Amino acid sequence: MSETFTLAYTHNNEPVCLYTKMANRHGLIAGATGTGKTVTLRRLAEMFSGNGVPVFMADVKGDLSGICRAGSNSGKVGERMAQFGLDGSHLRGFPVRFWDVYGETGIPVRVSISQMGPMLLGRLMDLNDTQEGVLNLVFRVADDKGWHLIDLKDLRSLLQYVSDHAAEYRATYGNVSAASIGAIQRKLLQLESEGAERFFGEPELNLQDWLQSENGNGVINILNSEKLMRSPRLYSAFLLWFLAELFEMLPEVGDLPQPKFVMFFDEAHLLFDNAGKQLIEQVEQVVRLIRSKGVGVYFVTQNPLDLPDTVLGQLGNRVQHALRAFTPRDQRAVKAAAETFRSNPDFKVVDAITELAVGEALVSCLDEKGMPQIVQRAFIQPPQSQLPPLPENERNAAFQKDDLYPHYKDTIDNFSAYEALQQAAANTPDNNKKDSQEGIVGGLLGGLLGSRKKANQGIAHDIADAVGSQINRQVTRAISRTVMGVIKNMLK
Repeated sequence: MSETFTLAYTHNNEPVCLYTKMANRHGLIAGATGTGKTVTLRRLAEMFSGNGVPVFMADVKGDLSGICRAGSNSGKVGERMAQFGLDGSHLRGFPVRFWDVYGETGIPVRVSISQMGPMLLGRLMDLNDTQEGVLNLVFRVADDKGWHLIDLKDLRSLLQYVSDHAAEYRATYGNVSAASIGAIQRKLLQLESEGAERFFGEPELNLQDWLQSENGNGVINILNSEKLMRSPRLYSAFLLWFLAELFEMLPEVGDLPQPKFVMFFDEAHLLFDNAGKQLIEQVEQVVRLIRSKGVGVYFVTQNPLDLPDTVLGQLGNRVQHALRAFTPRDQRAVKAAAETFRSNPDFKVVDAITELAVGEALVSCLDEKGMPQIVQRAFIQPPQSQLPPLPENERNAAFQKDDLYPHYKDTIDNFSAYEALQQAAANTPDNNKKDSQEGIVGGLLGGLLGSRKKANQGIAHDIADAVGSQINRQVTRAISRTVMGVIKNMLK
């Protein structure tokens, strides 16, 4: 295990290093389109993987799949290898696992409605405060009833149930607006049209499957986000859920020689676009506290101003590629980016940001004591892996032969709120009365009806057992959804 990674070289061919024990102090990769952010992301992921650290990356352009193959000593890569005196031993591939929310180009990724929780689901559906309040009420009813919300049909049926029993719940939970219920139902239809019904379901993603290593190398988990980016709210809700769920799952470990896990969030501005103050505060708290769980978070975005100041202040390791200063906002971004670095007397940071060549960046990492190093103008090391993405047939073959694919391949429709409400509807007084009227027929038909009733009772007992098996999970979900609020209160 190395104590440092050589990320770049200065113009004087001096290495610029990232200390592994400071890698969980998070980081930022910023720069305009085409300046080299993706190569920097790839190089960091390679270094972490080569040191045995599992990695997660969101592949928003579909060009990262080649990381599982060794690169070639040609083109720009060859030029940089010659510049830094690197030979063919520099080139290699890394263990990769492909994932896809839609299950088309990777192992399917699913999350239950209960697991997502009302706050992120409200953000996903762009609900206003009143509608989000109704959604919270619906989740509370599910918790109190012990009904697990797995997929969209569970949520839709529970919304209808709460609407039908609005008078009953008004005294306990507050007013239930029919207009809000209708608005949420319409949002659910919109989510279905965007393919969200394939995202919500079981088997749920077990995040332990993203913390694996192979032959001493950390597995790089690549989430294909090309299609997912067409639904930016689904993309941001998933990444925010992922961050919070990982925080809840992992134990406290303090400062480690190197991280246990590193995440790269590309197009990071989508996490915060139109986000409310409460959500931003929770993200800031998770980013600040998750380092003690041994996790590093690296945001990739075009402009540092895309991130809230409270989050930006938590990012200790920074790589700033070129920015363009054509507009007043661009000029403010250049100035803001320059002010975040510890100045170097050899050049003016604010001027250098607009002058950087492709593959060149301003780099400042934390030293072994956690202090920012003087910013260096440097060339990022060339990647070790193949730059072009894999052909579609090779990628499909890779994820379909993965050991985890059989487990996640098919959706499982377990007993949940929808089935519980169907059963409850079957046992209403009107249905019982109908059964009694049918029972007067007598004779053989009456015996058959009696047998059917007994069979239904047996099914009811089986369903009751299934409901019981969900209660512990449902209580756990309810507690998990409040953990960030508890942390927030403890910090006040």
